Amino acid sequence: MAKTKLDPEEQELLEAYESGEFESDLDADRREYLTKSAEETFKKDKRINIRISSRDLEALQRRALEEGLPYQSLVSSVLHKYVSGGLKDISANKSGQRTR
Repeated sequence: MAKTKLDPEEQELLEAYESGEFESDLDADRREYLTKSAEETFKKDKRINIRISSRDLEALQRRALEEGLPYQSLVSSVLHKYVSGGLKDISANKSGQRTR
């Protein structure tokens, strides 16, 4: 696996982290909540099959490659963000606007 090249600021942060200079300010309740949320978010217990254009699939695969993750994970993440309200459909807002 290729080693990622870090800029000087990133290298400094990495070295500080690895030397133990950072401490978490999370209390036990917040840590437990975040752990449970993460487990629920990444639990994949259902499978779907969809048909999309080859152009869209290639674009998804390129974007996933840029992000450094499998394209199925990218698709799952986008869907999760959309259904949980973290991703908005901007075209839905445009349909209700009047034209002059």
